[in-house]
Amino acid sequence: MSDVKATILLVEDDQNLGFVVQDALKRKGYAVHLCRDGKEGLQYFNKHAYDLCVLDVMLPQKDGFSLATDIRLTDPLVPIIFLTAKSQTEDRIAGFKAGGDDYMTKPFSHEELTLRIEAILRRTKGKGAEERTREVFTLGDYTFDHRNVTLKHPEEERKLTKKEAEVLRLLCMHRDQVLPRELVLNMVWGDDSYFLGRSLDVFISRLRKYLRHDERVRIINVHGVGFKLQVE
Repeated sequence: MSDVKATILLVEDDQNLGFVVQDALKRKGYAVHLCRDGKEGLQYFNKHAYDLCVLDVMLPQKDGFSLATDIRLTDPLVPIIFLTAKSQTEDRIAGFKAGGDDYMTKPFSHEELTLRIEAILRRTKGKGAEERTREVFTLGDYTFDHRNVTLKHPEEERKLTKKEAEVLRLLCMHRDQVLPRELVLNMVWGDDSYFLGRSLDVFISRLRKYLRHDERVRIINVHGVGFKLQVE
């Protein structure tokens, strides 16, 4: 049986501070994934299940508030703690509006951070965990197994590529909701450039083809915004 208390995503661009915080949390029994910028943090969040996120606010590529906003589009329940050098009231308000659960100003005590993490986890333990770690989805006559990258239908079984499976899982997790294309690009590819956007369109076309055996399952384009998976 694992002795890990919880798995934490730590996004901090200050190399020294990142290592120190990671080490302090590991000593307390947590598994900690350390990322250096917001885009990397979003990719890690998409690929792993986390019990809590600790995000620096001033990050390269994607700032902490933007990262938290994207995380909240995918997971409304995972706890988020912001770390920042800013202490103004408006910055704290911005953090809470972005979906933060707590806010710590640098420099801070590692003991206090650990205590705040423990307090939040006591309140949130188990909430939404099943949905966040869900791997199997039913779409009409289809069964999609994300872990095994398979899409099964009574007439055929198809092995998906890793990226096809990641895109389909995001669509499944946002079923009947509009999924912004920039969010998909950043979570799956780590970039939202025009050329990658064209690649995403190709992936969506493939998934539509794979789902053609059940007309109740549709991936709809929402012009200028993104995509919506509908199952009638």
